[in-house]
Amino acid sequence: MPYRALYRQWRPKDFSHVVGQKPIMDTLRNQVMNDRIAHAYLFCGSRGTGKTSTAKILAKAVNCENPRNGDPCGVCANCVRMDNDESLDVIEIDAASNNGVDEMRELRETVKYPPQFGRYKIYIIDEVHMLSTSAFNALLKTLEEPPAHIVFILATTEPQKLPETILSRCQRFDFGRIAVSDIVDRLREAAEGSGAQISNGALITIARAAEGGMRDALSILDMCLGYGSDITEEKVRNILGTCDQSFLFQFADAFAEEDTGTLFGMIDQVMRNGRDPIVFIRDISYHVRVLLLAKCCPEEMEKILDLTAEDTEEFRRQTEKFTLTRLMKILDLLMKAESEMRYYSSPRLALENVCLKCCVRTTEPDMAALNDRISELEKKLEEQARNPVTILPGQAEKEEKKKETPEKKPAPALPAKKAAVPPQASAEIQSAWKTMMGRFAKEQPVIWSMLSQGKLLTGKGNTVQWQPKMKEGSEFFLLSLNKEDKRKIITDALKELAGTECSFEAVAFSDAAPAANQTEEAYIQQLYDTFGKEPVDIVDKI
Repeated sequence: MPYRALYRQWRPKDFSHVVGQKPIMDTLRNQVMNDRIAHAYLFCGSRGTGKTSTAKILAKAVNCENPRNGDPCGVCANCVRMDNDESLDVIEIDAASNNGVDEMRELRETVKYPPQFGRYKIYIIDEVHMLSTSAFNALLKTLEEPPAHIVFILATTEPQKLPETILSRCQRFDFGRIAVSDIVDRLREAAEGSGAQISNGALITIARAAEGGMRDALSILDMCLGYGSDITEEKVRNILGTCDQSFLFQFADAFAEEDTGTLFGMIDQVMRNGRDPIVFIRDISYHVRVLLLAKCCPEEMEKILDLTAEDTEEFRRQTEKFTLTRLMKILDLLMKAESEMRYYSSPRLALENVCLKCCVRTTEPDMAALNDRISELEKKLEEQARNPVTILPGQAEKEEKKKETPEKKPAPALPAKKAAVPPQASAEIQSAWKTMMGRFAKEQPVIWSMLSQGKLLTGKGNTVQWQPKMKEGSEFFLLSLNKEDKRKIITDALKELAGTECSFEAVAFSDAAPAANQTEEAYIQQLYDTFGKEPVDIVDKI
């Protein structure tokens, strides 16, 4: 007897053996039990999810002489004819090759003839979306009001291409992609039935590569069985041309550390091993997608992705090296490159180019990249606050000597034109500010480190303003301190300590001179704040 492919050997024979579509199977089984058979069904879904198999089971069930709880018995004459492809009451039509109006006119002429053996005559039209517009029009009237002994079962992977007039005349069932765990169970059953030994890692790798299609999974298993009866995860990856998990983790680490040397070396290793660049970029895209899920919903990722506890923890550890914005940017670049790579003359160059873009991103001028860099700088400041720099004894003595013999600086010349600047904060606000800074040094080290790089001002009304001391780098402080979360922390602290309503904002750096009505003492204090309290000479403007 010639060899039959695994997906044909393991095609389900009744509703209970269809994997991953329980609600649909329960509905069809109840219709058979209650004798409520519709005249037209539409089965939609991606490839390998059980549409054609379910159509054959339904055709066998409605003509079965002794159905059992809605399932065909499999032993009566009608069931045996169906299993042997000898039934004259079930006509299968491939719409991809019979898509003209003449074929539909011929079908319309044959539906008037009654079934030969069973109660119904069933027409299974596969890939029905391939029919032409004229063929749909020829089928329309017959589909709407067929003879009582006719049942139409239409199957398609693209229901959006069907006319609304066809959709409205059918009972529609959408077949979803099959879960990885369900595919693994069926693959294990098929491997044991074939007398093969297969590891759990190999089963999971095959199930993920099938992307929710049982037929694809069985076909991959069939290829693996051709190499021998002992199937390991490494063998499956060699057949599929994919990379192992540890390699992908190292590749993502190179992204995080912006290590272009390691990145190009690993790409060279991929190419030397004969891997397909498109398959590799698909693998790394899936890896980045898992990192995104670990960043957004770490509690749910293990259930969504069918991961082991060890893999889940490894993904959570690695996701700490990335910001959410950067992960989304990397995934966008990889998906775009995957769709365009087939058109490039050199896929390797395209792969290296997109990986370089994912790795080096600090010079990008868009706001997403700027916010990404701000988040990383805040993280570094927090680490520095937790691990302060220790001054060596020799350095401390040098600093003391430097303070004891200060260098005399020339007095700054007064500005030619006086411009208005905000006045100094009130005594209550200044006292509250000093107390708040002492508290933030322990509880909010990131905010404290940024506020210490500027000075306190007062604005209009009850607004407390803060201004950076230097123009260089002031944009970073303004963007960060004016974020809603940080402003709220500072405002709440000032309200509590000052006992009055107030708000906080960071304002741009200004090198303006003091106002005309500002006192001499306040002006000298401002100079001290700028140049230090070393001896200075105050020269009146002539």
